[in-house]
Amino acid sequence: MLTWLSKHIFFPLWEFKDSAHRLQYLKELSASQWCNPEALRQRQWERVRDVIGYAFKHCPFYQTRFAAAGFSGVLADWEDFRRLPLLTKRDIRDHSGNLLSREFRQDDLVETKTGGSTGTALTLYFDKRCQEMRNAAAMRSDHWAGWDIGMKVAAIWGNPPIADTLKKKLRNLLLDRIIYLDTMSIDEGSVHRFLAEWHREQPRIIFGHAHSIYILATYLRRMGREDLRPQGIITTSMMLLEPERQVIETVFGCQVTNRYGCEEVGLIACECERHAGLHLNFDHLVVEFLRGDGTEAEPGEEADIVVTDLINRGMPLIRYRVEDRGVPSNRTCPCGRGLPLMEQIVGRQADFLKRQDGSLVAGVSLVERTLTAISGIEQMQLIQNDLYHVCVKIVKDCNFSEKAEQKLCSELQAVFGEQIIIEIHYVRSLDQTSSGKYRFTICNV
Repeated sequence: MLTWLSKHIFFPLWEFKDSAHRLQYLKELSASQWCNPEALRQRQWERVRDVIGYAFKHCPFYQTRFAAAGFSGVLADWEDFRRLPLLTKRDIRDHSGNLLSREFRQDDLVETKTGGSTGTALTLYFDKRCQEMRNAAAMRSDHWAGWDIGMKVAAIWGNPPIADTLKKKLRNLLLDRIIYLDTMSIDEGSVHRFLAEWHREQPRIIFGHAHSIYILATYLRRMGREDLRPQGIITTSMMLLEPERQVIETVFGCQVTNRYGCEEVGLIACECERHAGLHLNFDHLVVEFLRGDGTEAEPGEEADIVVTDLINRGMPLIRYRVEDRGVPSNRTCPCGRGLPLMEQIVGRQADFLKRQDGSLVAGVSLVERTLTAISGIEQMQLIQNDLYHVCVKIVKDCNFSEKAEQKLCSELQAVFGEQIIIEIHYVRSLDQTSSGKYRFTICNV
């Protein structure tokens, strides 16, 4: 009954109180996902022209940057768009004030910060409409995992918010309806308490950091618990490794819906119920896959991800290099949605390790391959402090053996060369960032 009331009464009333329009935006997005690709592409082009013209008119940074590139403020075609200069994290950090639209007072914008886990913390701004539209896009993709408004959710998250006021307590009771497992302190005791709360509150969706959900799954597997059966699982914020997906789906008896986004632009892509790739958020973003020379990558080719936010007027981000790498696709999803696909996320540029000849190794892919090839490793992290030294942190499981360690060293030497020094540390758990996330690889070279 409370679920029905939350969806049909409390949520609409809260929207009315806040003068918000998320339900309207969700309705529009729920319809547009079934449009044919040509119609979506035409709508996207209209929004591209609009936001580029807006940024040129209202943002000092783009007025200067675009003028220097010989751009007059009006796009003629997609080739015009692809000639616009790329935006970097350093640009945002160094020119934050000039990236803001003069139509808004800074105090009227929503401010957020990235965690800076790769060494570049950013302060970002977006307008209220943008915030609501981003929320609606996340709600649309969560529907693909079986979630609905009012449904109870179990969040596997670091530093969960505390309902310390009457308003927050009411909101959590009537709207958000979330129970938490704090990833900053997962042990058997906290997992037992989480299980007790799960059975008391009976949430239907698990949401959280991909690796943290995997850690919960390993605890449940060791404890022999098979009584946690969600309706859907949504992983986010981190790379979902295929071996970890398999463990999660086996332990929980439920398929995983993997989604990808970032603080700067919100949701970028998400799997649907067919799990045949990740649908790009075409309504709100232009997503490009670029080679190192700036040319477009072919389908199936690993490349840098560059995004243009079509809905943020407060701080437009145009052709922004997010420093992630992914693989574009030319396949059509059997679900029938017109939203195009990308094949997969490969990892962050900061997580690429370096060989002695200067070539790069996709750290996350290396970890995934190792976990698949060598039994006995539950979790692994690679840290490279110089070209000749790799530190490996390993959380062992009961199948680990001396032979596994030898095979691991051989695998790494095959990748980095026989001269590489491999330092192995066995740990009870991997370190987390301040937000509770994990990094599979860290390159300090």
